[in-house]
Amino acid sequence: MGHAAKPRPRPNHLVHDTTRESVMTEPDRAARRPRWRRILLAIALAFIGATLAVTFDLWTALGKIPRGEHRDRIAASPQWTGDRFDNPLPQAPMPLWPMIKGSFRGEQIRNPAEPLPMDTIDPAVYDTPPPTGLRLSWMGHSTFLIEIDGQTILTDPVWGPRASPATWVGPARFHPPPIAIDDLPPLDAVIISHDHYDHLDYPSVRALADRDVVFHVPLGVGSHLAYWGIPDDRIREYDWWDTVDLGEVTLAATPSRHFSGRAPWWDKSTLWCSWSMVGPQNRAFFSGDSALFPGFADIGERYGPFDVALVENGAYNALWRDVHLGPEQAVAAFKMVRGELLVPIHWGTFNLAHHAWTEPAERIIAAAEAAGVEVFVPRVGQVFEPTTRPKWTRWWPEVPWKTMHETPVISSSLDASVLRHVPGPTKLP
Repeated sequence: MGHAAKPRPRPNHLVHDTTRESVMTEPDRAARRPRWRRILLAIALAFIGATLAVTFDLWTALGKIPRGEHRDRIAASPQWTGDRFDNPLPQAPMPLWPMIKGSFRGEQIRNPAEPLPMDTIDPAVYDTPPPTGLRLSWMGHSTFLIEIDGQTILTDPVWGPRASPATWVGPARFHPPPIAIDDLPPLDAVIISHDHYDHLDYPSVRALADRDVVFHVPLGVGSHLAYWGIPDDRIREYDWWDTVDLGEVTLAATPSRHFSGRAPWWDKSTLWCSWSMVGPQNRAFFSGDSALFPGFADIGERYGPFDVALVENGAYNALWRDVHLGPEQAVAAFKMVRGELLVPIHWGTFNLAHHAWTEPAERIIAAAEAAGVEVFVPRVGQVFEPTTRPKWTRWWPEVPWKTMHETPVISSSLDASVLRHVPGPTKLP
């Protein structure tokens, strides 16, 4: 009878060593933890860091509520009511829900389907002064470089990617800037019409901070600039009809009919204005944003006639008829300030309204022709001298748009002396 086979010894690595388990150190246990937990922790920390950075940047872009001396100047203004600035004419209510619905409805083509034709500006063009003493360069929207009688003035500089306090959300540019902001010639003044994001752009202000240039702004807006690092001695705040001399050019903060505020639900203590530039040879008007009101005639009487008037033309709707002009009323404002050449602005760069993106150009051409007004519609990046009566050609595509009879925009509280300047219908349907 044979002997039974002896059991084979178990390998040591398969023996459960309770002694080793009991003496395992914390570093050993950490090494055993699943790797995915460490990966998730790293992702969470990165997300929190990015969120904090974005929040800080957005918070900074909101600006600063006026305090101290800024607030004292505000309190002395005839436009100050005690808790806000106000317009001479009442403002019709702007219902929020219809405005929101209009942003998501409609068949209007609100963004270009193809890259826009535009001019890239060679900085060398500014090495030679304009022979006429007046030269303009359209950077898009309401941003112009104005060379007038030896002074170089930049209006509402917006080089940022969006009309928004954030770089990742909000209306995006239709086109790149035609020149880098660092390639601009030496500036004598930067003028700001009001503090909305499509006019007061935080990235652009920071890019100009190192230049030895003074910012000329309406009351209260200087608080934003100081918060963003502009020295106090380079900030000048203005009430309506305040003036300053830049060489031989008088710069006047003139009235407009609008509103302001980086966060309107939070604070309403910043003013808005238009600007008049009066030199010994040339005169230019910059409307900023405005609805129609009798003050345009007052501006024309004091500082007109203007060789060129840059008048807000886009981002209009009957719902906000008391804060924007629209094309037909832009023609009326131009006539009231006594302009000689009308250049429409505030269109062609951002999707800010419910109309087709080309409609402002189509309608102002029709309105100008009906009123016998000379209009010049530049390409983005075009450099021109208004007093030479430059020629322009249509550069935007044919897309469907609505006429002034289909969607009229008429500001409220206007009398016959103002309405007589408006071509087309003078009542809302």
